[in-house]
Amino acid sequence: MDLKSTDSDSKYARIDRFDDKTIKELEYHYKEILKLIGENPEREGLLKTPFRVAKSMLFLTQGYEMNPCEMLQSAVFTDEYREMIVVKDIVFYSMCEHHMIPFFGKAHVAYIPNGKLTGLSKIARVVNAYARRLQIQERMTTQIKDCIQNALDPLGVAVVVEAQHLCMQMRGVESPNSVTTTSDFTGAFKNNVTRNEFLNLIGHKFH
Repeated sequence: MDLKSTDSDSKYARIDRFDDKTIKELEYHYKEILKLIGENPEREGLLKTPFRVAKSMLFLTQGYEMNPCEMLQSAVFTDEYREMIVVKDIVFYSMCEHHMIPFFGKAHVAYIPNGKLTGLSKIARVVNAYARRLQIQERMTTQIKDCIQNALDPLGVAVVVEAQHLCMQMRGVESPNSVTTTSDFTGAFKNNVTRNEFLNLIGHKFH
């Protein structure tokens, strides 16, 4: 079954695919995993767990079905505004590709337009599209930057991502309060003055 939702302010349609074949295959494998870790998938509390996890996994990785550049380009309009545009505190949830354990946090994104603007909500959708995949924070940061740069051709793009990684907090070094910060910049943001203006606007959110 396909669940389709369309933004009212754009022509871009997002499709979340929960087809029966994929669900059943995932459900089978999750049932086998339960057996391998020593659980009984036939007991009452776990009877529907493989099905629920299968649907959850498809939702959490729906970014593979999204085209972030199309999202941006579906809401592009021309304007002479050439000052910095900042969208900060974009909350995201992703999963580490090494352990498939969540990491989550906030992204701060800015660009300086060069004749083309996009809807502000589309910036947040780009972050979500890349987050809803198996990821590493470093790559996600660069993907967001590259997408905005390629889709809008602005004078510069800045991206800062701050995240907590449960693979560090729940296992491994078990460091409960650690926060990882990554950044990537293009164009005008390579200039120290412009970059510092951006960092001031997001409140120096470096931990």
